[in-house]
Amino acid sequence: MTEEIIISGFGGQGVLSMGKILAYGALMEGKEVSWMPAYGPEQRGGTANVTVIVSDDPISSPILSQYDTAIVLNQPSLDRFEPLVKPGGNLIFDGYGISEPPTRKDINIYEVSAMDAAAEMGNPKGFNMIVLGALLRICPIVGIEHILKGLRKTLPERHHHLIPANELALRKGMDIVK
Repeated sequence: MTEEIIISGFGGQGVLSMGKILAYGALMEGKEVSWMPAYGPEQRGGTANVTVIVSDDPISSPILSQYDTAIVLNQPSLDRFEPLVKPGGNLIFDGYGISEPPTRKDINIYEVSAMDAAAEMGNPKGFNMIVLGALLRICPIVGIEHILKGLRKTLPERHHHLIPANELALRKGMDIVK
């Protein structure tokens, strides 16, 4: 099994964190992983992205021209990465940042109302965990218990009290994906 994923959105939406937690979770599960972020001034409001490859076999290159799954959290990301999803692949998006929804017919398209769910939960910072939960429901490439271990590894210890809220957000994402 190999899953090649691009996660893209505005800086501040937790795009890089989502990729890092997924990568650490996969490592904790004993998988081969590549994590390659792409950002600059984007980290504070422009579009940032991260490529994550999770595999049972060694990964030959972190550089990809097509993806099995794209998570897009804003219109510029959708415009850029929708054409790069492999036929039969997955595109996951939150409608909040999208003005023109995806149009391809040869891929699986999933809408996740993560922004609304985060607001309902009273946890706006849980947005990215809701989206990650949706990914895990669509592509169960890493078990949630390993994602939680990855979360523990990536969060500074002073923020470990937030892990239960993040777990709730992950599970919410798994429940609301359409």
